[in-house]
Parts: sequence; C-alpha cells; structure tokens
Amino acid sequence: MPARARKTPLHKSLTRRTQPRSARAPKRSHARSSPREKWVYLFDEGRADMKDLLGGKGANLAEMTSLGLPVPPGFIVTTRACNAFLAAGSRFPEGLWEQELAALRKLEKRSGRSLGDPDNPLLVSCRSGAKFSMPGMMDTVLNLGLNDAVAERLDADTGDARFAYDAYRRLVQMFGTVVLGLPDEPFEKVLEDYRRRRGTENDAALPPEDLKAITREFQRLVREHSGRDFPQEPLEQLRLATEAVFRSWNGKRAVDYRNAAGIAHDLGTAVSIVTMVFGNRGENSGTGVVTTRNVSTGERELEGDYLNNAQGEDVVAGTRPTLRIAALKAQWPKLHAQLEKHCQKLERHFRDVQDVEFTIEEGKLWMLQTRDAKRTAQAAVRIAVELATEKLITRKEAVLRVKPEQVDFFLHPQFSPAEKKAARERGALLATGLNVSPGAASGVVVFDADTAQRWSKEEKKAVIMVRPETKPDDVHGMLAARGILTSRGGRTSHAALVARQFGKPAVVGVSAMEVDLDKRQLTVAGRVLREGDTVSLDGTTGEVFAGQLETRIPDLSDPHLLELLTWADGFRTLGVYANADYPRDAELARKLGAEGLGLCRTEHMFFETERLPHVQEMILARTAEERARALLWLLPFQREDFLGLFRAMDGLPVTIRLIDPPLHEFLPSHDELLHDVTELETRLGLLKGKPETKGMEQKLAQKRRLLDTVTSMRETNPMLGLRGVRLGIHLPALVRMQVRAIFEAACQCAREGVRVFPKVMIPLIAHRNELRLEKETLEAEARAVMEEQGLEVAYQFGTMIEIPRAALTADQLAQDAEFFSFGTNDLTQTTYGISRDDAETGFLSEYLEKRILPENPFATLDQRGVGALMELGVKLGRAVREDLDIGICGEHGGDPKTIAFCHRIGLDYVSCSPYRVPIARLAAAHAALATS
Repeated sequence: MPARARKTPLHKSLTRRTQPRSARAPKRSHARSSPREKWVYLFDEGRADMKDLLGGKGANLAEMTSLGLPVPPGFIVTTRACNAFLAAGSRFPEGLWEQELAALRKLEKRSGRSLGDPDNPLLVSCRSGAKFSMPGMMDTVLNLGLNDAVAERLDADTGDARFAYDAYRRLVQMFGTVVLGLPDEPFEKVLEDYRRRRGTENDAALPPEDLKAITREFQRLVREHSGRDFPQEPLEQLRLATEAVFRSWNGKRAVDYRNAAGIAHDLGTAVSIVTMVFGNRGENSGTGVVTTRNVSTGERELEGDYLNNAQGEDVVAGTRPTLRIAALKAQWPKLHAQLEKHCQKLERHFRDVQDVEFTIEEGKLWMLQTRDAKRTAQAAVRIAVELATEKLITRKEAVLRVKPEQVDFFLHPQFSPAEKKAARERGALLATGLNVSPGAASGVVVFDADTAQRWSKEEKKAVIMVRPETKPDDVHGMLAARGILTSRGGRTSHAALVARQFGKPAVVGVSAMEVDLDKRQLTVAGRVLREGDTVSLDGTTGEVFAGQLETRIPDLSDPHLLELLTWADGFRTLGVYANADYPRDAELARKLGAEGLGLCRTEHMFFETERLPHVQEMILARTAEERARALLWLLPFQREDFLGLFRAMDGLPVTIRLIDPPLHEFLPSHDELLHDVTELETRLGLLKGKPETKGMEQKLAQKRRLLDTVTSMRETNPMLGLRGVRLGIHLPALVRMQVRAIFEAACQCAREGVRVFPKVMIPLIAHRNELRLEKETLEAEARAVMEEQGLEVAYQFGTMIEIPRAALTADQLAQDAEFFSFGTNDLTQTTYGISRDDAETGFLSEYLEKRILPENPFATLDQRGVGALMELGVKLGRAVREDLDIGICGEHGGDPKTIAFCHRIGLDYVSCSPYRVPIARLAAAHAALATS
C-alpha cells in the first residue's frame, strides 16, 4: 500500500477548504435542542463578562477569540448545565446533549476534521472552568477522539508513532483516573517501570514501541479496575468526560479549595470543549505557562516555564524538569516575540496580570487560556501600584485589588540574616530550590496530606508538607501545613500556584532532595530526615535548613505598600487607632499609621516584676493606711507609663482604660496556694523542733495569709463579679491613683510642649448610676491634679460598652459619657452567655465544624446579634449627644469584615493591635469605597 501523505497540523487545516465528513464517521442524533435553555455557546458567541455562565476559562477563551488571538476553535457548556446535571442526580438536562452535538458539528465544519474519523480525526479536550479560578481543583481530559483505529492511522499517516501513542496513552490514563475514578498509582507504576528499564527519568525519552505497549497496559488496567473496556466510541468518550467534569465540581479537593478561598458552592463549573493542538509533535513543538509579570515579586517581566515535546500537564505536574521562559527566546526568538506581544495585549485588555497557557505545534503558537494570575501578597501590592502608575487602572482600583488579608503577609515571620548565617556555619543548610512563595516556616516533616491535616488539627503541630510533587488531591494538607517543599516542579507547578494563593511559604524543584514516600523519609547530600524531624524553609530565598530557625517580625518598609496605604488613607473615613499598653507598642503603632490609642490596659502594667509586690501589698492591706502606702509606691510607676505613652503619641488621643480584671488575677491561684500550704505544713510536721524550720514558719504564715485573702475573694464567676467599675467603686483609692497618674503625666508633658489628649475610659458599666458616681469621683481627682499643677489639659471621660444593658440604655449613659468604645470581646461573651476561654478550647470548635455557627464570633463580629446591639447603642447615644465619639477596641477592630460593619453603622474609629493597623487602614478604605 502506498505511503499516505503527512496530515497537516491544525493551523494549516483551518486555512484550507472545508472537507466533507468521512463516511466512516459515527452517525449522530439530529434531535432538536430544547428551546427553553441555551446550554452551549461557541467561542465566538461569548464574552469576558459572561463568567457567571461560561466560567472564567470559557469566557476568556471567547474574549481571546474576539481579540483575534490564535485560539483553537471550541465551545462551552454552561455552569447552569452543570447545576442542572447535579440537581437531577447526574443526568443531562433536556436538550443539552443535542446542543453539544450541534456545536461539535460546527467545530468539525470549521476545522475540516471529524471526531472519530481515522482518515481525518478531530481530537478535543474537555476542560473545567468555574467563575473563579480554581487551578487544578477540578478535572480535565485531553485527546478525546483517540481510539485504536485513530491511533493506528495517525501512526501510519504521520510517520510519527511516538506522537500517536504518547497522546493515546495520556487519554487512556486520564480517562481511567478522571472519568472512571481509578487510582493514579497503578498507571504511574507502569510508567516508572518502563522509565527504569530505559534508564531515564523522562517520559519523552521512551521510544514509540514502549508507548504503544504502555497504552495496552493502561487499557488492561482500565478493564481490571473498572470492569469495563476503555470506550472506542469517541462520542461516548465526550459525553462521559463532560459528566466527569461536572461531577468534579463536588469533588473533595474542589470543596476544600472553595472553603479555603471563600468561593460559593452553588456556582457550578462550565466545560470548555477545545480543539486539541499538540506540543508533543516533536522537537519543534512545546507547551508552557507564563505570567505577564513576576507573580512572586511583582517585577515587570515575563515569567514562567515551558517544555519541548510535551503536553500541558507535564509542565504543571512537575514530573519533568522545566525550562525557564527566557530560554524560549534563545531557542525560538520569533515565537517568543509573538508570545510576548500576545501577553502584553492580554494584560492591557484585561487590565491585570494574566496567567497564560500556550502550546507550540510544529512551529505555530496557540493561546489556550488566560486568567487573572494568582500572586503573592508582595506581588499583589507592587502590581497594583505599578498598574496605577502606568495608568492601566485608577488608584481606587489599585486599593480595591489588594485584599486587607494580603497586607497581613507582609507581617509574617521571616528568618533573620544572622540566624541563617549561623545555620549555614553549623552545616544546617540542606539544599536550595525555587523560591516560589515567600515567607519563613519551620515545622515537622510530613509526607502526605492526611497526616498533615491530622497533625495540624488534632495534635496542634506545625507541619511542613514534603512531596515529590503535589497534586490537586493534596490541597487539604497544603492548607493545613505551615510550608510546602517539593523535589520536583517549577514556578507554575501546582504546589507553587496553591502556595501563592494561600500565602504559604514554599520551595519547589529541590532536585538534590530525594523523597521516599514508602520509607517516609527524605535524603539530601547523604543526610536522611524522617517523618517528624524538623525542617525550616525560606520561601523568599529558596533555602531549606535542618532544624528550627528562630523567626522575627519584618520591618514594614516596602515602598509599594507604603504608597498603597497612603492612597487608602485618602479614601477611608474611619479612623484607625491602636491598642497599646507600653510606649514601645505605641511607637510601633504610630509608625504603622495609627491615629491614636483606642485602648491602653492599665492592669497589664501591674504585672511588671518590680510592681507586682506593691500590687499584692495593696490587695492584702488590712487598713486604709496600708493600702494608701502601697498605692503611693505604685503612683510613680503608673505616671512614668503614661508619660511614655503621651510622648509617643504627641498630638494624638490616648484612651486609657482603668483597671478592669478582678484582683485575684494579681495573686497566686487558690489551688497553687493550697498545695504550697499543705506541703509546708507537712514538712514542718516532719522537721518539728529543728532549727531550719524557722524560715519555713515565716513562709507558711505568708502563704496562709495569701490563701485566706484569695479564699475570701473567690467568686463562682469572677468575669461577672467584682471587676471593672464595680472594683473602682469598691476601692476608690485605686482608681483615683490611676487618674492622678494620668493627669500628672499629662501636665508634665504639656509643659514639655507635648500635645496631650487623655481619654479616661471606665469599664464594664451596666447602669447610668455607676457611671455618674465613678465619673464624679474621678473627675474631681483630675481637677485637683490640674489645680495643683496650675495647668489645664483637654480631656474626656467615657465608657466601654461591653454589657448588653449598656447598649440598650446607651441614651442614658450618653448623658454622662463623652465617648463610647465598644469592648466587643466581653460584649460577645455576655451576649452569647459563653466564656471565651472555655468555648474556644471546648465546644466552639464543634459548633464551627457542625456549622451551628458560621464563624467564630470572637474572631469576626456577630453582626446579627452583637452588631445589632452596637447599632442600637450608636443610635441611642447620638440621639442624646450628637457629637458622641464612638469606636471599637476589642480584637474585632482588626478584622476586615467587622471594620466594614463599623463603617456602615457610623463609628468614628476602630482600634486594633499595632501589627493590624496597616490591615485596618486598607479595610477601612475598602469599606468606604464599597459604599461610595
């Protein structure tokens, strides 16, 4: 039989005259589609703004087609079809299959090829694509349309048996694992055996006869494990693949990813059916993934990986060492220039950094996908600022493109240079890989996702997940791990993408490291580390160390972040204050942009070593004179504290909460004292009459006195007992001392030229009469100090709203209070009637797992319950005092969702820990822009 002519690649067949379908092509139903719903869209029928319906991948393929980029033709099955399929118990909705067949006929007509026709075969891919990018979390099947007859004819027609059976074995494996749900390991074992026989680690080095044999082995595995043959009918392949992609929406890894990323579970996935183009047609073909800017650092440069003679999954799977995209310029300069031009066009069109997949088929460049690129927090900030500087987006858009949570990553721990230097000197540096996601992490090594999740969740261990390469099924372990380490993979590998998405430090492609999953150990440079050993990795530099390295909080000096926060300050209306108890904290808060102190907890100062004895002396005092003497010792300490705070916050308000906790917190615990007394009594009984008992007798007397005092102060529920304003009314000398210290410090600072504005906050008010009595007593003390000093300073007295009754009677409190501050830690406890300390270590985790509560109410404000009380308190308070200054000083003050709520109900400021000030600044801007 004469040799057949070599078939032309797709880019040439699209330009020739359309060929009639072969008589050998399978017959199709011509049933009319349902008029009620359009389930299928050709690429030229879609647009980028149809992501809800066509998914991100499909909508962007349609948009690239309209831009005139070289996109293989195809069509999209909608997300609505997916939801209808799942709702109907995995049954296609009426008209869907008929519409898919009609779209396929149009695709065949355009390409001049037919699905299943051995003479002129059309091969397609079946790809998932939801509204929001979920890289690798759902399923894809390539090379649909291949069967024994088509593969044999491709071999004969092209004279390239390697290409034919490389494509076919990939289809059989994907079909088995994706469509039929078979385990991947038996297929990989076959490949591993053949590579070992040939002495290679690269599938591309296997000869055609091996690939043909591997295909037969794969077909045998399908038959043995599924009880059915690999389907030879291409239409059956297409239908089953479409169903499998639909079902993958509810796969475990997809659900885990959506939970972590906050993506709704009712969106569904679209399915893109795309004409196959092949990067494995020989050495003049290849495939790759690039981002239009560096998504680790934000630098303006094309970044990515590619492989010669490969298909797309080879690049992201990490099974073959990839080449940097810069090498493409040296190999094929014209193609690199085309790719760069297309990437620039896409970035300008979508006005954001793009993640682009491409294939080169026999010298022709094809663009297979574009999407907004996942990026590290550092890159996100730099890219947003530079895109605004380049006038591609506005400053408002730049601020909105950076999530407040991403600012938090700038504050993640890092290894100090000195610590790393010392580790190198002691030989702890194991290896260096690709620095794909910055940050530092230390933890114990684990080798599988389930163990990582279990150790992290149940045993509270910090874990580093180590794999040869990660797969989508590993995502739950990656989310649980502190860091990710792989021996294979590149900058666009699955591990890199997920790590960047969720801010996990990651080092990939550590080729010097051998990972043995069976022995659960890694080996590098002759050194063996087993599961449970500790490693440290630096995702910023790509270094991996044995043992644990100490971390430090970085200096927040990134110029792009500082610029972005300055823009954010111009949009927000909420003030951002800080909670700080010491001058050093106040200085840090101001450096990070705090506009005042919203909470200074004075009791924290009492725990200092040199002060605690005087505090305990004050508590144990039997007479007013003894108590006054102890307070006189404490006064200069407190005054010095406030001097430091006022100087640090020169010109800004400083809100000082008077003592709040019950006094027993400053004494040893009852159980500890009872143990000590019992032990001393026993020892004295044994040593009775001996000289060494004299010192023990004195110590026993002291311990008994402490025990008697603690016993007399014991309360069934101390957090609802003698504390806050109740303690101030019970021991007025204590809070008068605190107010005296505040105003003596304020007057001294004012003489120094420091602008001071003290705001004295009385905690735990439940009734107006408490506030009125306490304010009268304390304001008298303040005025007495100012008269003594011969100086007046501006000040305010206010209260914390942390009991439901205070919020319900805020109109009464506002007659005496000049400001309110919502103490949402206690307000949440008293509204829910639960103890935070007990709940967070007990039943609360169960409530969250069972979805009884949607979120931890101590982390994100309960807007429906606690928030309703706050909103009422604002309304009632301002009805009496229109200019009432109102803020929030609980830990919720740094939570972006809570900040948005505070903006909506009209608070003047939020106050949070110093390191959350930058986050709050950006969140407050987002809140203002969302309502503008």
